Amino acid sequence: MPLQFADRLNNIETSAIRELFKLLGKPGIISFAGGFPDPAMFDVEGIRQASAKALAEDAGAALQYGATEGFQPLREQLSAFMTSKGAAVAANELIVTTGSQQALDLLGKTMISPGDKVIVEGPTFLATIQCFRLYGAELISAPCDGHGVQTDALEKLIAEHKPKFVYLIPSFGNPSGALLTLERRKKVLELAVKYDTLMVEDDPYGDLYFGAVPPPSLLALSSSVSGSRDLIAYCGSLSKVLSPGLRVGWMVAQPELLARAVMCKQFSDAHTSTFAQATAAQYLLAGRMPATLANVRKVYAERAKAMGAALVRELGDAVEFTQPEGGLFFWARLTGKGGKITDAGEFARRAIAQGVAFVPGAPFYAADPDMASFRLSFATADVAKIDAGMARLRLAL
Repeated sequence: MPLQFADRLNNIETSAIRELFKLLGKPGIISFAGGFPDPAMFDVEGIRQASAKALAEDAGAALQYGATEGFQPLREQLSAFMTSKGAAVAANELIVTTGSQQALDLLGKTMISPGDKVIVEGPTFLATIQCFRLYGAELISAPCDGHGVQTDALEKLIAEHKPKFVYLIPSFGNPSGALLTLERRKKVLELAVKYDTLMVEDDPYGDLYFGAVPPPSLLALSSSVSGSRDLIAYCGSLSKVLSPGLRVGWMVAQPELLARAVMCKQFSDAHTSTFAQATAAQYLLAGRMPATLANVRKVYAERAKAMGAALVRELGDAVEFTQPEGGLFFWARLTGKGGKITDAGEFARRAIAQGVAFVPGAPFYAADPDMASFRLSFATADVAKIDAGMARLRLAL
């Protein structure tokens, strides 16, 4: 007899990005498809020292089962890290998760019942679309531009649909690369209070800025909007700034939500790897993060500048985009000018034939996909590869 799988899987597909990776095996291909940090940016020596110190100071604690809420020394270091960025968070106001993606899964488990409405950005993080749909959410797409979600449109959608929560990536979002303005951030907090609606802030890229420091997080700004703090669930991660292999993320939320999330986490993984947490705690305690971030920002800024220049040089007015101010991504759109192609899916297939890969934009939309849009990542390609890849893309137009 065939296996009878859960009904919740009926509307879930495998990741279009993961499927694309199966096509990247041929030699010489230049990939702008992944959303990975560059391994060359990992502070291997710092992580080696941190792991050695974790074992030297208390090997028993580092290698033993731990509290579901998180390894206390790491919670304290993350509290200090958040406070340094303007968000005063006590150690007991956050829990450690296995990457920020687990935090999103825990929000799905604790908040979403089948048929509940959830508002997301259009476009937004593909895994979030899949995760929330897995729990039965009806996703509503809020329009975005180069400055993030359009708050006037967002208010209309909140008033109409009364969502369980709103999910946003305010700083250098995946895939859009957009940076939500300070004015819009304050408006989001005001909407949270006005409509008594939870705002989920996903912030894996906020420290990867190239020039001016971005506006404070929604969580940091909540102190200036009365009543908004308990209506923010903040998801953070060390994956893009330290190492995704550590799988260390965290969530800040009101006590009742954290308690429910801890309960659900107990059922799934008991706790995030204690050794990884102890290593991360020692790394943060050693004070190496500022230098690591400075190096990462410098390298990624150079690559983003090179990609923007190459897009203009090689593709001209056949594409339009907003130059990102941070993060890992360009979000571009085919214009069709000069009789060029407008279907990003077909463009991606042609690009693979030319030896270069990127991700079409359609899967990043919960509804009404823009078939002309596509995402490019500059993180793992040096300037020479960026220039070569853009030249190949011109041949695919």
